[in-house]
Amino acid sequence: MIDSHAHLDDKKFDYDRDTLITNLKQNGIDFVYNIGADLESSIASVELANKYSNIHAVVGVHPHEAKTYSNEVEEKLIELTKDKKVRAIGEIGLDFYYDNSPRDVQREVFKRQIILADAVKLPVVIHSRDASEETYDMIEWAKTNYSDMDILIHCFSQSVEMMRKYMKLDCYIALGGAVTFKNARVPKEVAREVDINRLLLETDSPYMTPVPFRGKRNEPMYIKYVAREIAQIRGMDEAELVSITDANTKRFYND
Repeated sequence: MIDSHAHLDDKKFDYDRDTLITNLKQNGIDFVYNIGADLESSIASVELANKYSNIHAVVGVHPHEAKTYSNEVEEKLIELTKDKKVRAIGEIGLDFYYDNSPRDVQREVFKRQIILADAVKLPVVIHSRDASEETYDMIEWAKTNYSDMDILIHCFSQSVEMMRKYMKLDCYIALGGAVTFKNARVPKEVAREVDINRLLLETDSPYMTPVPFRGKRNEPMYIKYVAREIAQIRGMDEAELVSITDANTKRFYND
């Protein structure tokens, strides 16, 4: 299995990171895509990817950290993308729930990183919370101006109707632990209705831990619970779901 989105550089993994990564294969995980959230974590992601053959890197500045973005940061991100283990720009986007960065700054930095992604010819991993319409408008703009750009909305938490709009733009959707939550009606509906050839699985480790480990640190090996839940929702064989979503992940990340 492949975990399309994790943060193994997070401090919650400081005490056992090497052991966890070394044991990924025996726990059923072939590859993990480690996602940057600011310049520091993007650098850490690239370092992890170069240390371990089963880790790939994604670099970018999360909307929480948009206030830290600068020309210098952008130049360093561009430099990082020259590394062969870097597979995408992300996670970038809008977060109007926490508003850790001013909204106008988030918008500007989101757009700048889309332009950056086009310049370096890499796909984009999107974070969106409480900003569904504005996120969609930006992605529609990106698809209009950069038609070859592949875009993934990670930890998708929007409506089925919005998911269908993204499908029309040929975007990818990633689902994680939330789909296993008992009262997560909308994620389960999305899991049922999304185009299977546009679906990726993720953990967002160490966050969004699935049932039955909710409340504990999330880990890539828990992605099997996400796969099991979605397979049951769709009424399909779990192994077939994993095979398809793994292929989707490789296609999105150009692996």
